[in-house]
Amino acid sequence: MHQAFPQIETKSAGEDFAALHEAFAAFRETNDERLAQIGRRMGADVLTQEKLARIDRTLDETKRRLDAQAMQGARPLLAREERDVGFSVREHKSAFRAYMRAGESAGLKAMEEKAMSATSGPDGGFLVPQPAEREIVQRLAALSPIRAIASVREISGAAYRKAYPIVAAAAGWVAENAARPQTNSPQFADMNFPAMELYAMPSATQTLLDDGAVDVEQWLAEEIDTTFAEQEGAAFVNGNGTGRPMGFLAYPKTAMNALGHGKIGYLPTGAPGALPAANPSDILVDLVYSLRAGYRQNARFVMNRKTQAAIRKLKATTGEYLWQPPAVAGGVASLMNFPIVEAEDMPDIAADSFSLAFGDFRRGYLVVDRQGVRVLRDPYSAKPYVLFYVTKRVGGGVQDFDAIRLLKFGAA
Repeated sequence: MHQAFPQIETKSAGEDFAALHEAFAAFRETNDERLAQIGRRMGADVLTQEKLARIDRTLDETKRRLDAQAMQGARPLLAREERDVGFSVREHKSAFRAYMRAGESAGLKAMEEKAMSATSGPDGGFLVPQPAEREIVQRLAALSPIRAIASVREISGAAYRKAYPIVAAAAGWVAENAARPQTNSPQFADMNFPAMELYAMPSATQTLLDDGAVDVEQWLAEEIDTTFAEQEGAAFVNGNGTGRPMGFLAYPKTAMNALGHGKIGYLPTGAPGALPAANPSDILVDLVYSLRAGYRQNARFVMNRKTQAAIRKLKATTGEYLWQPPAVAGGVASLMNFPIVEAEDMPDIAADSFSLAFGDFRRGYLVVDRQGVRVLRDPYSAKPYVLFYVTKRVGGGVQDFDAIRLLKFGAA
């Protein structure tokens, strides 16, 4: 028996990684003891349940720190070198820094007159330099859980449109000299993904802006990346499509026997707000195999931490735990050998909640980025602070409804 628990405070990613595996070993042993007590007494000992809860919290805290360390490492730093870039890009960066530090917009307006990339929009503000914009997008990919696993398209217009085949073109076998009967023509549905406006308003003191050692582009990226990622994450999961992207949980849902374009299929657990009482892991197997083989190859589970804590207790018929910690430092936990993506905007387990998703999100969900991140400097509204109104246009929605399945914690 493990008598001690892993310490919550650790000093390095390596120590946290070792602590995670030690905690999971203690979790397995304590949960096995709880299950044995249930079998012997028709109920688990209170002390055992409290011990399991403490280990579970330790697992979550250690995993949270590992995720934060991996996320921090994935954040790219803005390149300070300007080799292999054109003079216009360097000129744009210089003019943008003058605007950020002192509000000098003459250089950017001069570029606008030359019809260069720094043009201002009808809503005001100026585009950040292209290298900084690329780094901001890369930061979002590292921080936003759904963006990291979805397809991403960059557009220059207001929306992205694509055709979806509702009825595919017919095909068949035929002998060399046999007649070729006319086949049915394919039918397509028009799918539209508009780019909505996402904004943040970081503030800075003029002293910070006057400090020549401060990279204003780096500062801006660090100020907005987490804010943008949190807003994106919520919208990609639950957004209603009005003024924000359409989240995959906002689409109509249907049972597996009534699948169709525009609807996401789900499986019910059969128990309101819970997994099945008997053989609870079987429903996860059914969920995995509700996807066609082509989608399963790159599929993953999406859930929040509370749902993951409930799933962590499940075992296969062979006695092995279905949830496994990361195999390597910086890796992700897995469930039935499929990666787990933690999206805190997924709902907690409750009656009739859709708290767990499974699918190939690269094929199933599309994120649309309109080119350009705009900044409007405001030194007047919050003196002595300078506000920066930063906007980015982002859209999103399901592009392949066969690629995503949901688990409904309900009777039907």
